[in-house]
Amino acid sequence: MRSPAEQTPSTEERNRKKNDTQERITQMKGPASAGLKEKRSNPLFFFLHLRNSLFRGEIMYHIGICDDGKNICAELEEMILQYASERRISLEVETWYSGEDVCRYLEEECLLDILFLDIELLSMSGVQVAEFIRSRLENRWMQIIYISGNASHAQKLFKTQPMDFLVKPITRENVQEALDLAIKILDKRKRRFEYRSGKEYHYVPFGDILYFGSEGRKIIIKTLRGEETFYGNLKKIEQELPPDFIGIHQSYIVNHDFVARYAYDSVELSDGTCLPISKSNRKKVRERILREDDLHDR
Repeated sequence: MRSPAEQTPSTEERNRKKNDTQERITQMKGPASAGLKEKRSNPLFFFLHLRNSLFRGEIMYHIGICDDGKNICAELEEMILQYASERRISLEVETWYSGEDVCRYLEEECLLDILFLDIELLSMSGVQVAEFIRSRLENRWMQIIYISGNASHAQKLFKTQPMDFLVKPITRENVQEALDLAIKILDKRKRRFEYRSGKEYHYVPFGDILYFGSEGRKIIIKTLRGEETFYGNLKKIEQELPPDFIGIHQSYIVNHDFVARYAYDSVELSDGTCLPISKSNRKKVRERILREDDLHDR
């Protein structure tokens, strides 16, 4: 049984807390003060924001906390804001007190990079929320950090692929270590590919790219949001890409993170696209995919 101070707060208390949080963010110095409080109901909002942030040399992290204890949420939020101030990172923090509320937020196509998620929520459990994120929304990129007062839960959570598991009472050191790891993983995704089209420069996060294709000198970038095209040389592009990208054919380079199925002569990506593997590349592709799989499993 939770103490009265830990009971689910009223709407008035939630609004008061949000106002207090906004004031604290405004008072803080450094990049952490750039907390966006707009509701990103349009998925294009995040894409444009990320692109503009990258152009300015910044990355904005969107962090959520879901726990039915208002004191825990407030303490954790303070730790996260302090972490951002010390590391000089730009971020925003959103708080929910029920699994249903955070699921509604995410279902409206709003985005989170990191979610601190209590397992023992009053109605919809934290594990059910994580299953909703992984299965219903098919979001594998969000870094889920479970929090719980019961360490025995840890073994039951592997199917939802959490990044970490923090046991209450949560310490500042625990939060810092978890955020360090989460941001390291997210930075890998948010690094960008740069190309020029006419007089304009364009930036695409590597983590959004399923594959590169070529039709003569025309380069096609297939992303989570559609296609982008420009003129270039696929071989030169391959030399500039991170190790996650594998050349499977003279006309295709795939992002290993989106390979759903591998066969001897083809790969199937997570969006259902099937691409051929050329005979000359089959041995190399097999070795690369097996090596990347091994690294991802560690």
